[in-house]
Amino acid sequence: MASAPKRPKAAAGSGSRGKGSADPLPAFLAWCGRAGVELSPKVRLSREGAVSGYGLLAAEQLEAGEVLFTIPRSALLSQHTTSIHTLLQEAQESLQSQSGWVPLLLALLHEYTASSSPWQPYLSLWQGFRSLDHPMFWPEEERTRLLQGTGIPEAVDKDLANIQLEYSSIILPFMQSHPDVFDPKLHTLELYKELVAFVMAYSFQEPLEEEDEDEKGPNPPMMVPVADILNHVANHNANLEYSPHCLRMVTTQPVGKGQEIFNTYGQMANWQLLHMYGFAQPYPGNSHDTADIQMVTVRAAALQRASSPAQQQLVAEQWDFLCQLEMVGEEGAFVLGWDEVLTEEELSVTLKVLCMSEEEFKEYKEQEGWEDDSEEEESSTLSNEALSRLKPPCKKLLYDSVLLTLQSYRSDLRAEQDLLDNQEVYEKLSRREQQALHVRYGQKRILHRLLELLR
Repeated sequence: MASAPKRPKAAAGSGSRGKGSADPLPAFLAWCGRAGVELSPKVRLSREGAVSGYGLLAAEQLEAGEVLFTIPRSALLSQHTTSIHTLLQEAQESLQSQSGWVPLLLALLHEYTASSSPWQPYLSLWQGFRSLDHPMFWPEEERTRLLQGTGIPEAVDKDLANIQLEYSSIILPFMQSHPDVFDPKLHTLELYKELVAFVMAYSFQEPLEEEDEDEKGPNPPMMVPVADILNHVANHNANLEYSPHCLRMVTTQPVGKGQEIFNTYGQMANWQLLHMYGFAQPYPGNSHDTADIQMVTVRAAALQRASSPAQQQLVAEQWDFLCQLEMVGEEGAFVLGWDEVLTEEELSVTLKVLCMSEEEFKEYKEQEGWEDDSEEEESSTLSNEALSRLKPPCKKLLYDSVLLTLQSYRSDLRAEQDLLDNQEVYEKLSRREQQALHVRYGQKRILHRLLELLR
């Protein structure tokens, strides 16, 4: 599973009503009062006026720095506050996993299905988890057809494999050792998968203190009622602040009466938003969008222009050397933002090495990749301007790599543009088709922009 970011949440709909049930919001607000959550009279939780599902709206004009709500730590749902926290504490060694999410997921398995759970009014906002529409729930054929080339199908495959492994090797043995609390017929793999998506989309991860960043692993995720109802945009107007006794949502800029208040889930590309939260931002709304060039694609482009077995052998040796330098890997990717390459050192060194002659490469290897060259150091920052000034062989290799990347999609940029330009056709697309379109289109815009710079 992907590691928990500081703020997950799916704008696919914060809250889905149960079958035939009344709106759970009044009961949730009553629970907030009992739990000590303080909600400013200047805001209201509502479906009406929100971009998706429930949202937080300004009931009157707000200034920057205003506290919108305060949540005592006792109202947070985590492995430490669940009624089975003692069981989890006793078994903590056996509950360790790659994701680090197992204790919270076990807490959620119990609290979601226990009628006496004090968090029932909160969890009822997601009755049935029908609002979760992560690609992990799409049929494989649909996922491939709509998302090929975006990197999401590969990420989902890893998630599903890890979910299956965690459930069979950690969750089931724990449940079987506590039959008075868990029932595998009720606490199924399918429910576990839904709760993984719930944690992906709605949990928070408290940042480490600066002095702890190098010594400790990331804090485990936790559920933060009320805060998880806020939707996300890149240009947000509120932030969650942490203190020893409580958490506060605070405005970062003025908000007009009736406007929605947005949190941020971090600087996330559209493919990450769709993968983890079930939605994407339409172009040009996501200033943090990125496109990937798989590292092996650059190797393929280099081999493509190798005209003899000797040159192919040289590329293979150069690639092996780059692997030793930890600049590339078989599953790695070079990440391109709107204004610069985010993996600038890796791409800069890779292009340079793969464009070396045999003699240049031999000399470079003898120096073990080190160079005392201020000009090289200066040019390693690959802004868009710097990309256009790359040496011709490097520019050509990167250009060919972009073309190969664009071939991995099932449609071209013009076809995507035509869909977006035709409102009538666009509105007939399913929600999944629309979200996938926004992911593909943003990535292709970045890749085509790079082609222009490299011409």
